[in-house]
Amino acid sequence: MTVVVVGGGPAGMMAAAEAARGGCRVVLLERNEKLGKKLYLTGKGRCNVTNACGREAFFDAVARNPRFLYSAFAAFDNRDMMALLERLGVPLKVERGGRVFPVSDKSSDVLRAMERYVRESGVDVRLHTRVVGLETADGAVRAVRTEAGAPPCGAAILATGGRSYPQTGSTGDGYRFARQTGHAVEPPCGSLVPLVTCESWPGTLSGLTLKNVVLTARRDGRLLYRSEPGELLFTHFGVSGPLALTLSTRIAQEPAGVALAIDLKPGLSGEQLGVRLLRDLEANRQRRLQGALHALLPERLLARVLAEAGVDAQKPVCGLTRAERTAVRDTLKALPLTVAGTRPIEEAIVTRGGVSVRDVLPGTLASRRVAGLYFAGELLDTDAVTGGYNLQIAWSTGALAGRSVCSNG
Repeated sequence: MTVVVVGGGPAGMMAAAEAARGGCRVVLLERNEKLGKKLYLTGKGRCNVTNACGREAFFDAVARNPRFLYSAFAAFDNRDMMALLERLGVPLKVERGGRVFPVSDKSSDVLRAMERYVRESGVDVRLHTRVVGLETADGAVRAVRTEAGAPPCGAAILATGGRSYPQTGSTGDGYRFARQTGHAVEPPCGSLVPLVTCESWPGTLSGLTLKNVVLTARRDGRLLYRSEPGELLFTHFGVSGPLALTLSTRIAQEPAGVALAIDLKPGLSGEQLGVRLLRDLEANRQRRLQGALHALLPERLLARVLAEAGVDAQKPVCGLTRAERTAVRDTLKALPLTVAGTRPIEEAIVTRGGVSVRDVLPGTLASRRVAGLYFAGELLDTDAVTGGYNLQIAWSTGALAGRSVCSNG
């Protein structure tokens, strides 16, 4: 049986290789000049290939439809992916938070290994080939139409990605193919996307990265999210960095109005921080406030904290009241911001939404509506927080779809 895989990203490459190893004749169609263009960019060019966490922790990290992924993860999990890359000559290392990277810190090493795996599996790779639609008859897929023709097939796997990073070819074509064949598509939006704030002052701190801070989010006083200590980046529009990106997965459907609080000193309780402040101030009684607290925070950030606390940065320490000192302490423990929205989907790392999982069999990733049609990767309505989890979803769903297409054929 001939299987056509549409999309040469992580899910498509894995699906094509597994289908070919299962005995199918496989044609992989990729619109770009090379495979894995988005894979090359992941992890800031280092390629966070997966996460080394256990099964429960993995599904805790999946923000959208985690139960749908149980079969895919059982078929090919993070340990399988790590073992595969090691066999392909890519030694790996595990960093903070279980993030797995190639020892070389080069995504190109992962990409070359996966491309070699695909070609050595016997896949017919066709680059510069844009798919424009599917042909179906009697409720089954019969051919995949490209700009150059319509090669017939016994089955097709759609792994076209979402709408994030459109420069890599992820322009949402798969959503159109799915709708044309009767599948429901959940509205796509950005996930793992920077947050825009109502306040403009983050722009004055643009480029400043905070390490080991805690981010809390509330809506109408109700706690939505509290992070572990991590990194936050101020930008000209608001905040980014791992903590903001992870939060975006929790508030993707309704980000506006979420109240943020940044704990700049999470290692100290409020009482301990009060003692620290008093000590620093007592040691600098002849100075002005901002100079007396210079060791506490970077200068620009300290100025903002004092402004948010309503305390004059140039006030002499000896004139500081207890109420003002308490206000500074409280602001250090909860620097406030309000989310206005998110950056455009094109700036998101992954896409929330996509082909509804209600139209896909979780045990095989086959369509419930069209015989011989399968889905894999970011095209499906499932996504996770940052840390290698989304790439593992691509590997796992690609592997399951590729194996299923041959066993069902």
